[in-house]
Amino acid sequence: MGKRLIFILLFTLCAVIAAYAAAQPPGRHTEVPEFVTAADRILILAPHPDDEAIGCAGVIQQALAAGAQVKILYLTNGDHNQFAFIVYEKRITLRKGEFIHMGQLRRRESIQAMKFLGLGEENLIFLGYPDYGTFSILSRYWQTEKPYKGLLTRISAVPYKENLSFGAPYTGESILGDLERVLKEYKPNKIFVSHPADVNVDHKSLYLFLQIALADLEKELSSPSIYPYLVHHSGWPLPRRYHPELGLEPPQELINSDIKWIEVLLTPQQLEKKRRAILYYRSQTASSAFYLLAFARKNELFGDYAQVQLNSQVSPEELAAPFSGVSGLYIDSESDPSDYQEAIVQDKGNVSYAATNDFLFIRIEKPERLKHRFSIQAYLFGYSAEIPFAQMPKIRIITKNTKFRVFDRKKMIANKDISLQFGVNTLVLKLPLGLLGNPDFILASIKSYSGTLPISATAFRKISIK
Repeated sequence: MGKRLIFILLFTLCAVIAAYAAAQPPGRHTEVPEFVTAADRILILAPHPDDEAIGCAGVIQQALAAGAQVKILYLTNGDHNQFAFIVYEKRITLRKGEFIHMGQLRRRESIQAMKFLGLGEENLIFLGYPDYGTFSILSRYWQTEKPYKGLLTRISAVPYKENLSFGAPYTGESILGDLERVLKEYKPNKIFVSHPADVNVDHKSLYLFLQIALADLEKELSSPSIYPYLVHHSGWPLPRRYHPELGLEPPQELINSDIKWIEVLLTPQQLEKKRRAILYYRSQTASSAFYLLAFARKNELFGDYAQVQLNSQVSPEELAAPFSGVSGLYIDSESDPSDYQEAIVQDKGNVSYAATNDFLFIRIEKPERLKHRFSIQAYLFGYSAEIPFAQMPKIRIITKNTKFRVFDRKKMIANKDISLQFGVNTLVLKLPLGLLGNPDFILASIKSYSGTLPISATAFRKISIK
């Protein structure tokens, strides 16, 4: 009788273990069983109200249950989503006050959703910079007397009196200064932020502002861990709608990239609370409930690209041969409307970088059939510990066949030391590091086109030169 009982117990235990293993989502990522502790000081950076719930509602619950401190910083109030406004309020308007009304509404929704998860309003920080305008500010609006003006609101300063940044002009210095102020005062050891492979412009710009702020504060902060979360990616996640029985997997095209994904498993109770928290954003779920609820699954995903370290002692022979570099991400012309007409979908390794003491080389693989209609747009933001970022060049290079134009912020500049080599299968761009301010590292992204049709793009990567 005793042996039979032992056999039954062992059989039951094996069945339970097998069922648990079968229930875990497949993929090339790692489960972290104790992701947060009571000692953690967690900062969640949300480009818009609702991103914090979509990407991190499970982590928020686990952190609060563990006794950790949690704060959320919102870059914008989400006042640019005209389509959602029309569906939610069932009327069309282009008046400035109505867009501010939408921003105030979305702020209230976040307060209610986070209160439902257990986080008080005193832990929510709203900046209120222009929705869909922060990347333009990052790339063009520094040291200027004419701040960025919102595309729909036609406003040039934060209009929300209850926000931390009320009255701040729409400039790069304003955003960077506010972010650094919060980082210095709160001193987080874990930061969750939108992903550099996200195709929404505010999502990628918040990641970039964070990289700059952390570099500025390197001596004041003790290297917080960074956990990017992905929201906007063409055709992802699938299937749309609420599927609590499924796990959230990385987009298929990013599984084989060098992003190191980790997953945080949610209990059924945490998952249900996440679903209900998302539903607090009625202004957004009225038009996109199927999409938003697709993120309420058994786990949450976080992962970042590794920093690229270039050797600045490359010989001419090495430059002539294939050189190691950065994976490129092909672009799909069929995009989700929420992706703002961009869609990163495939990791193919079509962009490489190399450097000498004086020059940066960028090589872009191209289809052989595109002899005269292949062009690129390159964003190159250099960072130097010796020069304030506001004073550093913000370079954008646009090529068309064998010709090119170079811009620093909004101004076109001439530089005779730039060269463009157009081959059968490649385009090689050579530019002096001095043009980038002789940086310690570069934040770089390359888009490729066939005529006006986008065919490939890379997520922003941090490329260390020194």
